[in-house]
Amino acid sequence: MNIAIFGATSQIAKDLVLSFFGQSRYKLVLFARQPEAVLKWLGNLDFAGCYGVANFAAFSTNEHFDAIINFIGVGNPAQAAAMGASIFDVTLKFDEMALDYVFQHPNCRYIFLSSGAAYGGSFDAPVNEKSMATIAINNLQPQDWYAVSKLYAECRHRSLPHLPIVDIRVFNYFSQSADLNARFLITDLLRSIRMHEIFRTSAASITRDYVGPLEIYQLINQILDAPGVNCAVDCFTAEPVDKLTLLEAMRTSFGLRYELLPQATGMTATGNKTHYYSLNRRASELFGYLPLQTSQEVVLSQSKMILENQSMS
Repeated sequence: MNIAIFGATSQIAKDLVLSFFGQSRYKLVLFARQPEAVLKWLGNLDFAGCYGVANFAAFSTNEHFDAIINFIGVGNPAQAAAMGASIFDVTLKFDEMALDYVFQHPNCRYIFLSSGAAYGGSFDAPVNEKSMATIAINNLQPQDWYAVSKLYAECRHRSLPHLPIVDIRVFNYFSQSADLNARFLITDLLRSIRMHEIFRTSAASITRDYVGPLEIYQLINQILDAPGVNCAVDCFTAEPVDKLTLLEAMRTSFGLRYELLPQATGMTATGNKTHYYSLNRRASELFGYLPLQTSQEVVLSQSKMILENQSMS
């Protein structure tokens, strides 16, 4: 199966490439706006020559691909804030590139990495199959641009029901390849552990569902193996985790020291999300997706690899 990877410099894309490594059934071509960064990454892993690498100018409808997986997007809240409304242009440009190919090759699968943010709203409760996207159309704020760009892409895809397009909504993603300079709860925790500092955070409870490389790999494999459909699915683990439970788990496992504060802390570049996860199990119904790990297990296992690599360096 020939697969074009769009946005090969993204964290999730890199992790998927590593998961695919050694499987002869997949032949990958890695497309990126900075192909030299991809080549350097492959070289550091001794993977040089294992995959084709190209910039997007080289992408052609004359090539044969059985699937396109589009990871183009932003990787952290600071990036989302910095990009602002240009997120619309970037998302649209590469989505149209993929759609142009699928129009001409309607048997080619197209998997688009969307986001739970596409639901909009404040996430006062987890979303489900009946949830409606809510956008403050008369009071749009800069933190809405990311969510609206994903929702807009999904609307385009649903308007083409005859084409095999699946949008995967990822709510929270974490792996050992995470950029520890990014401003996420987990990366903030790990920096505090590494620096032997006290982690200070709001006492307010939040709940997250952190999928990792195994969940993304499993779901994408099952989509590629299933008959072509046009739909959106939410990616999830066996169980989400609330912040206080996770803090205690990190304290027990890695010696985290933390202090709870009455006021809110952290970045809100894509909006406040108290229960940012989904109860929508359409991925199980359509593709047989059954995650093997809980959210806490994903975070602890990936964090352990990060901290062990640090101690070995």
